[in-house]
Amino acid sequence: MRIVFIIVLTLHGLIHLMGFANAFRYVEIKQLTIAISKPVGIIWLIATLLFVTSATLFMLKKEYWTIFSITAVVISQIVIILSWNDAKFGTIANVIILITSIVGYGTWRYSNKYQHDVKNNLQQKAHFQNSLLTEMDIQHLPEPVRKYIRYTGSIGKPKVNNFKVEFTGKIRKNEQTEWMPFTSEQYNFMEIPTRLFFMKAVMKRLPIAGYHLYKNGDAYMDIRLLSLFKVQYKDGVEMDIAETVTFFNDMCCMAPATLIDERISWQVMDENMVKAAFTNNGITITAFLFFNEAGELINFKSDDRYNTDAGKKLPWSTPLGRYREMNGYKLAGYAETIYTYPDRDLCYGTFEVSSVKYNCTDKK
Repeated sequence: MRIVFIIVLTLHGLIHLMGFANAFRYVEIKQLTIAISKPVGIIWLIATLLFVTSATLFMLKKEYWTIFSITAVVISQIVIILSWNDAKFGTIANVIILITSIVGYGTWRYSNKYQHDVKNNLQQKAHFQNSLLTEMDIQHLPEPVRKYIRYTGSIGKPKVNNFKVEFTGKIRKNEQTEWMPFTSEQYNFMEIPTRLFFMKAVMKRLPIAGYHLYKNGDAYMDIRLLSLFKVQYKDGVEMDIAETVTFFNDMCCMAPATLIDERISWQVMDENMVKAAFTNNGITITAFLFFNEAGELINFKSDDRYNTDAGKKLPWSTPLGRYREMNGYKLAGYAETIYTYPDRDLCYGTFEVSSVKYNCTDKK
């Protein structure tokens, strides 16, 4: 679809050269029966340049392509009206481009909030001292957790003060709704526990954008159709607790080096299972971490995550697998998110890890 839209933008723009060529008598164009003055011909040329520029920026994934395309549509429609009998069918292309541009502009404007929050939080000071993670740093942890940290290759590498994760996957509300493919990007920060999660999905062939913000115990979720119209918004105490669980889950699954954090207390249940309590700004959540003999974290379970559909807390788990080398660490490459109802398990999300980066200093 991206390629098709680039072609539409480019060809529609180049067609406007006909008006310019006709005005300056460079070629005789029989399809244009209405005389075009040279000043109006210049406007036709400007429309061409704007459409082609917009197509180039769109191809380069520059979000401000919409400014050029919307301006081009306005100018194009003016000259089409001036030559209505000859050029009226160009209105169809303008409508298609305008609708697509409005959606693109909405996505740009909506994602700017996320981009702004990321930029500000990258200024957070380091929570852990700037040094390498050593065996001394993990000696107070339960043996299954120490084994996991060693397995991931975190020992001897810098302590983690923030991390960026990119996912692809699919999500759904329940068994009756269709799976929606998505891509996402998120940043987590440790000094002031912060999770910024921005997702792009497709629902019934329409684009959906979602922004989850969690900062120091306060959280909200904002889901929008076409990045413009709110279809779901949630905040409040239940959301704060649920996102505290999610933040701790990210630490366990994506940044094992952060498990030295003093805000975590540990209890050994058996040789491959521990219970953890994470406290942040007066909120304490608990979770069980399950490991295999190799040292891999294979599941995370918590009873502290609120489920909107059920209207209460339900057991929530994230089974993990497909460990692979990523950026010098051995991490889980796949996870599912599951709510356990009294009569069934509901898998409502699958996540494939695209990339993981630690200690980011700028937005890249």
